[in-house]
Amino acid sequence: MYSGNTVMDCDNSDKTGPSSSFLYTCNGVQSCSSFLIFRTQPLYNTVLTISKLMSTEAKVLAQINGITDSAQILPLNRELIIPVTCSCSGDQYYQANTSFVIPTLYDTYFTIANYTYEGLTTCDSLDKYNDYDRLDLHAGEKLHVPLRCACPTASQTDDGITFLLTYLITWEDTIERISNRFNVSLQDLVLGNGFSSVDDLMFPFTTFLIPLSTEPSSSQTRTLDRNRNRNPLKKGIIAGTISGGFLAIVCGVFVIWLVSKSKRRECNRGKKVIWALPKDIQLGIASVDQLFKIYRFEELEEATDGFSLENRLSASVYKGSLKGKTVAIKQTGGNANKEVKILQKINHLNLIGLYGVCEHDKACYLVYEFMESGSLVEWLQDLTYVKSQTWNNRIHIGLDVAKGLQYLHNFANPAYVHKDINSSNILLTKDLRAKISKFGLARSTEKDENGNSSIKCRFESKGYLAPEYLEEGYVTTKTDVYAFGVVLLELITGKKAVYENDDDGEEVMLAEEMLSIMGDGKNGKDQVNYIIDPRLQARHALGFVIEQDELALRMVKLSMGCLESEPSRRLSMNEIVSSLMMIQIDAQCSENMLMIMPKRHN
Repeated sequence: MYSGNTVMDCDNSDKTGPSSSFLYTCNGVQSCSSFLIFRTQPLYNTVLTISKLMSTEAKVLAQINGITDSAQILPLNRELIIPVTCSCSGDQYYQANTSFVIPTLYDTYFTIANYTYEGLTTCDSLDKYNDYDRLDLHAGEKLHVPLRCACPTASQTDDGITFLLTYLITWEDTIERISNRFNVSLQDLVLGNGFSSVDDLMFPFTTFLIPLSTEPSSSQTRTLDRNRNRNPLKKGIIAGTISGGFLAIVCGVFVIWLVSKSKRRECNRGKKVIWALPKDIQLGIASVDQLFKIYRFEELEEATDGFSLENRLSASVYKGSLKGKTVAIKQTGGNANKEVKILQKINHLNLIGLYGVCEHDKACYLVYEFMESGSLVEWLQDLTYVKSQTWNNRIHIGLDVAKGLQYLHNFANPAYVHKDINSSNILLTKDLRAKISKFGLARSTEKDENGNSSIKCRFESKGYLAPEYLEEGYVTTKTDVYAFGVVLLELITGKKAVYENDDDGEEVMLAEEMLSIMGDGKNGKDQVNYIIDPRLQARHALGFVIEQDELALRMVKLSMGCLESEPSRRLSMNEIVSSLMMIQIDAQCSENMLMIMPKRHN
């Protein structure tokens, strides 16, 4: 069963039964020969190094890939076929086993799973099969690494399928392309991954099973295009942990929406659109397949009941239903190129998903996933959400936002500064999972010709402005960190970034107020209970108030670490994520302990 985008998260659970977010579930024979696709990267670019990483015999690996010299340095991002023995473990998961020694103190289960092993394992399964605390990994520790593989089911075997190949999806992949490349029927691909049709959504950086009647051959592999220079890795992420192949996936050429309606033409029963590009954009490219679905305006009209007031969510956003799926449809001006281009290059559970676009009458309509609980600012201010206003929920929301920014700053290629982080642009699902939206102001952090990584640009979110922007107009990833610190304060206090003083009605900057309070030393600590949102006051079943001074103080201190006036002194998003995860775990343990306290009897 296809896992979808959930493998990009590290908080999935399989306590109620096997989950595809971990590994593939056993539903066939107990053991079989299987294959994986691995793409060469800087530290793993020879048969010898890759065979050690995957615990395979170098001779066998060289033979199946048609390589005569096992020590030969291979081109980066060349696909290699990895033969493995896939077995069903005691907990009903298929896996091929290997081991890995953690090279640096900066490695995490997430980076090892998604960058070193390129999605061929998951951070959830690494956490499950190793005794090391995911927040306390050390260089030199040896990990058990279960690789994602699977064996054919009985029905697949009856249909002549002998092997399953685990393949990491790239931006340019479609089911049709994979079908043509590996000479596999569309039906076998759809059924083999639990899809309902060829139109089902596939996410880049997730694995896909390819059913084969014969062993895969080196003629079916390729070397991914690396025409774009890769961005230098960010501080704190060691080169050995980052997969060149994985990051280079996002470095293709992406088409922006510059073509009029008259130049479009549908092909392949309307499932793909080929664009006729202006000459200044072509640059030698004959044609490019569009990555997102192209909607007709009539479809959007029907989905929103003619863009009726009943379906209007805000000035330019409407709720709609397309093929039974609830979506949000945003009307923009004719130039939505920037946001679309960025959303083509990124993929993370905590970043808003873009399903497709429509161009009509000089306007552009963007079709997003629908977020049932609206924006964070609405959720914080809406009194109907009182029951869900708990520390655990607010910490989890903060952690979701931090993970989204961590991905943008450290793992996207090129890395991005969002540049407009605020509680209006953080959207919530019905389960209160947070996703960052509105990427129209986002900018790449690639260094300029003088070696500077900061960028000078317009920033309009009042109350979230970092000092270096106000003084010099420069924006870096630490500008996002400052804005995130303000969001944390909103989660802690329940107040807006800019609010009116109840006494005189004057505007108050939340960040400035908090820095002033906490700057009073001991007095600041004494006022923690005064500044936190009263709705966060937890009561035990016996009626007494559960003291949470320490938890609140840790959250406040974390926000202060984001609001340092000097950018270099601010925390990084890696540090913020680690801190929030520890706070979350401690908060849950503390709350559980208090709630199970025995009742006192007179």
